Amino acid sequence: MINRPRQQHDYPDREIDCQEAMEPGFQAIVDCMLEASWTRGEIMQSLKRLIAADNMTQKENAKLEAQLAITRAMIRAGKSA
Repeated sequence: MINRPRQQHDYPDREIDCQEAMEPGFQAIVDCMLEASWTRGEIMQSLKRLIAADNMTQKENAKLEAQLAITRAMIRAGKSA
């Protein structure tokens, strides 16, 4: 089970609490990868790339959502996109 934040809103140690909640799962992934004969360097580099890809996906999704909102607003206003 993953621990939830101590509070719903921001608080000083929230990021540390998140790291602590994530650590067992992270370590389990690393251990499984090592057992499958991947090196620690390969694992860490792959994790960095996965994080970068996720960041890019989130940015692109935000752009698309903004474009959709503009298009919907224009349609509601009776203008063509």
